[in-house]
Formats: sequence, C-alpha cells, structure tokens
Amino acid sequence: MIHVVAMITAQPGKRDELLEAFLQVVPLVHEEKGCVEYQPVVDADNPGSQAKLGPDTYMVIEKWDSMDDLRAHAASSHMVDYGKKVGHLVADRKVYVLN
Repeated sequence: MIHVVAMITAQPGKRDELLEAFLQVVPLVHEEKGCVEYQPVVDADNPGSQAKLGPDTYMVIEKWDSMDDLRAHAASSHMVDYGKKVGHLVADRKVYVLN
C-alpha cells in the first residue's frame, strides 16, 4: 500500500476556488485503478492547541494499491488538465509518498 500526503497552499484567499476545482476531479480519481482513498482535508474547528494548516492550505490524503497505480494517476489526462487549470492558484505544493 502506498500512502500519499500532499500539502497544497493556495495563493492568498484562493483556497476555496482551488478546492472547488479539486472536488471536480475527485470522482474521476476514485474510478482509477488502485485508488483506495483520495480526499482533501482542512483544519477541524476548535482543534485546541494542535497545529493548524491555516486558511490557505489543505492536505490531500491518498492511498494507492501500488506505486504503478500512483504513477498512472499522476499521468492521467484529468490530472494533467487539472494542473493546467489551477496552476496559477497554487503558491506551494509538497507531496510525501510513503509506505
């Protein structure tokens, strides 16, 4: 099992717009071979003293059956199109691939 945690920081004030576009590709990703989990997450309300991502950042939590499935996902036409569509909205992106 491959686990991916992607931290996406939008340009200031653009997180909602970026998330809206992201949510449009989620159903397509769920149909991909090997996709076990794929969802965006944001700060919970009132987490106490826990660290916060902040108003411009969200994480994507992913699980894939194999590294080949993850590579195919990254090369899929809907993800390539998504990247072109929202690239100007992204300030920073860090992707952690774990097993």
